[in-house]
Amino acid sequence: MMSKLKLGIPKGSLQNATISLFKRSGWNINVNGRSYFPEIDDEEISCAICRAQEMPRYIQDGTLDVGLTGRDWIAENESDVHVVADLIYSKVSARPARWVLAVPYDSTIRTLSDLNGKTIATEMTNFTRRYFAEREITVAVEFSWGATEAKVVSGLADAIVEVTETESTIKAHGLRIIHELMQTNTQIIANHKAWQIPEKKEKIKQITLLLQGALKGDQLVGLKMNVPKNKMEPVVNLLPSLNAPTVASLYQSDWFSVESMVDRGVMRDLIPKLIKAGAEGIIEYPLNKVI
Repeated sequence: MMSKLKLGIPKGSLQNATISLFKRSGWNINVNGRSYFPEIDDEEISCAICRAQEMPRYIQDGTLDVGLTGRDWIAENESDVHVVADLIYSKVSARPARWVLAVPYDSTIRTLSDLNGKTIATEMTNFTRRYFAEREITVAVEFSWGATEAKVVSGLADAIVEVTETESTIKAHGLRIIHELMQTNTQIIANHKAWQIPEKKEKIKQITLLLQGALKGDQLVGLKMNVPKNKMEPVVNLLPSLNAPTVASLYQSDWFSVESMVDRGVMRDLIPKLIKAGAEGIIEYPLNKVI
């Protein structure tokens, strides 16, 4: 019998989004108060909560078998782990975040080379030092534990390297972005030895498949409508489906039921076009998973 798969859940901003994603994938994770060992309704898995910044180290040394963290923290720690898959989700949006270099709006710093001899504040110190060393630019990199934008505003640093999804916080502090260092997104990563154990590998692949299916379900909606036979071609031509739509004839009628999966973002423009093309009885419904 396989020993339990030790699953790491990222603490902090990603925690709620990750637990929600697992719920949509079929697993209920229950965090009891301040406990770092939440319950999960799967006898083959045990859970632990740890900071995303530390997750790659715990996966590498085998404290955990598998976990979710950002590719930025894998790069920061130079961790030797098996990257199973990308999972594009976050606390704010379903798009990758960016680590950017920002300076005060009125700063004379315009390019990376202008930072030679300057001080940069960031939480991602190792990656930032390597980034500038590879470009032969001498900078002093200081660790910043939160409120990094304030360091440059108050004059404690000349620039910051900070993660952003919307740029709103950076702009609110009167800063401007002059360079993007990397894009990051959540990844599911595994310990090399755990990945070599067939039972654990199969369980990790099951988790990954269903997580990816839930994320795909977030992007798509189901669409169902009735269409008269003489309007079928113009209606079907409007449908940007994964595959050809499902079409079924209605009982004793020259009407058809048409069903398809469509990107959520196009619906507000698509529905009026479908009505104009002759579709009726349009139903839009959410999809839990698409695999």
